[in-house]
Amino acid sequence: METAGITDESSPPSVDDLHARLRPRREIYGASAVLLPYREAAVDWEGFERLLGDTVEAGLVPAVNMDTGYANLIDEATRDEVLRRTAAATQVFVGGAFVSDESGASFDLDAYKHNAGAVREAGGMPILFQSHGLTSQRDEDLVAAYDAIGQAVGSFLAFELGTMFAPFGRIYSLAEYRGLLELSTCVGAKHSSLRRHDEWQRLALRDAVRPEFRVLTGNDLAIDLVMYGSDYLLGLSAFHPAAFSARDRLWATGDSRFYEVNDWLQALGMFAFRDPVPAYKHSAAQFLALRGRITSDETHPHSVPRLQSDVEILASLLDGLRACLEDLPPELRSAAA
Repeated sequence: METAGITDESSPPSVDDLHARLRPRREIYGASAVLLPYREAAVDWEGFERLLGDTVEAGLVPAVNMDTGYANLIDEATRDEVLRRTAAATQVFVGGAFVSDESGASFDLDAYKHNAGAVREAGGMPILFQSHGLTSQRDEDLVAAYDAIGQAVGSFLAFELGTMFAPFGRIYSLAEYRGLLELSTCVGAKHSSLRRHDEWQRLALRDAVRPEFRVLTGNDLAIDLVMYGSDYLLGLSAFHPAAFSARDRLWATGDSRFYEVNDWLQALGMFAFRDPVPAYKHSAAQFLALRGRITSDETHPHSVPRLQSDVEILASLLDGLRACLEDLPPELRSAAA
């Protein structure tokens, strides 16, 4: 398959191809997952609202009931409360539509309509988590399933999730991805393979087929993919939304200090998203507690933990990031403090 310099699904693009793909001074759309913090084995709602406010103040679109918000571990009542509090704080947000099932289950259209509809009713943009029933389908049936959801709830974001994040995840073929591009109700898709090549393939296909479609990188190990035309919906940005916002503004203005801020954020991502990847949520809680944004680094009781000794390394990374931000122009420095 040849699309905009991408020759097939297995061969990596050349350096020349990638250089041609760079999009300097592009306005980056940034959506950030919001951690659902815990304290004394219960949701810390005051902390959640503080983190939500930080995201909105930074100019990023908050994404709630995502993996960072323990979408697969919390109950419907908690998800509904998250939506209620988010809708009270902002009119622009993304909300995860999660359907719980088991391996071998059939696609549950009614459950997707219910959960995506709840996000839509709250005023948000639904993003459709994968499930065993959804990802067990292939080609036309898979695209038809997304189409049926869109016909019921309106516009939505799709979500490809690698199995390092969840057992029900699947990265689609380019043929399946093209099917999503051709659905008018699917306005974008978050891509979380943690593979640059897969995302470059999607960017090339998007540019050729539907340029307004948002490719939202979920690659916390390669956050510089925004340089090549991706936008983002990241878990890493939950650690410091204002730093991500400052980085994005540096790119839009052609300021080379973008690279240093990006380097520090990427260093944080490499540490926080190491194996086991789902434990990044504990890293986020540790980092946000160090920043004084939440009062406890607890996580959901069933979430994968990190070592407490990680805090010393996270503190060093926070010091380096702070020093980097101190070198920014005054308006960016104050916003990212």
